[in-house]
Amino acid sequence: MSSEQRLNKAIEIANAAGRMVLEAREADNLEHHFKDGQELVTTTDVAVDTLIREQLEMCFPGEQRLSEELAPDRDAVEHGGALWVVDPIDGTVNFAHGLRHVAVSIAYVEDGVTQLGVVHAPFLNETFTALRGVGAWRNGQPIKASNGTNLEHSLVATGFPYRRDSRPPLMRRLHAVLSHCRDIRRNGAAALDLCDVACGRLDAYYETVSPWDFAAGWLIAREAGAATGHLYPCPDGIPEDLYGENLLVCSRGIFDELGDLLRDADAGKFNDH
Repeated sequence: MSSEQRLNKAIEIANAAGRMVLEAREADNLEHHFKDGQELVTTTDVAVDTLIREQLEMCFPGEQRLSEELAPDRDAVEHGGALWVVDPIDGTVNFAHGLRHVAVSIAYVEDGVTQLGVVHAPFLNETFTALRGVGAWRNGQPIKASNGTNLEHSLVATGFPYRRDSRPPLMRRLHAVLSHCRDIRRNGAAALDLCDVACGRLDAYYETVSPWDFAAGWLIAREAGAATGHLYPCPDGIPEDLYGENLLVCSRGIFDELGDLLRDADAGKFNDH
C-alpha cells in the first residue's frame, strides 16, 4: 500500500475516532480514573484507543502499535519495521473539562522515520495531515510555518508535566522565555500546539512529552517548514522522530536563539533584558 493510501486510511480512522469523542461529550457521562495517581484517563480514552486498534488491525494486519492506553510499551520505538503511534485523545484534561483543544493523533513510522501524520481536532473541525517529503495540510489546504526571525515578537507555546515535583525546573525556562518573547500560550494539547506552529498561529513550541503526543504533529510541523529538533542530543538507539525529551519546534529564524535561551535557563544563567 502506498503512503498516500495509508494516509487516507489514517484520516478515515481519525475521523471515526473524532465522532466517538464528540458523541461522548454530548452524552455527558464521562467516567475517569487517575493513571499512576497523577494522569487523568477517561473511559472514552480507552474506547477510542480500542476503536483505532481494531481499525488499524483490519486495514494493516500484524503491524505494531504504540498507543497511550492499550499499547504503551515504549520499547517499541527501538525496533525497526512498521509502527503506528497513536494518541486516542490528546488533551484528556481539556476533554474532561469541556474545553475544545482536543485531538486524535495518528502517525505511521517505518524503521524509526515518521512517514505520515494525522491530527484531527473534532471540536475545532480541523484535520492536519502530512506526508514525509510531500507537504502538510489543514483540511486539505497547504500550510506553512511562520517565517519570523525575531524572538521578541514571537508567540511561544509549552506545557507542563502532571507531576508537580517536576515543574519547578521548568519555571526557570518559563521565566526566561517570557522575558524574551511576545507571550506564552499553554493550550494543553501537544499535538495541536505542533499543528499551530505548522500553520503559523504559533512561532514556537518546546516541551517534553511522550512519543504518542508528538509523532504526528512533529512531522506536520516539519513538512510545513518549521525547524524540528531537541535541546540536547538524542540517546543512541532511539529514533529522533520518536524521542520526546526537550523538543523544540519553531520558525527556522528563531530556532538557534530560543534553543540557546532554554539551555541557558537550564544552566541557571540568562539575561532578563
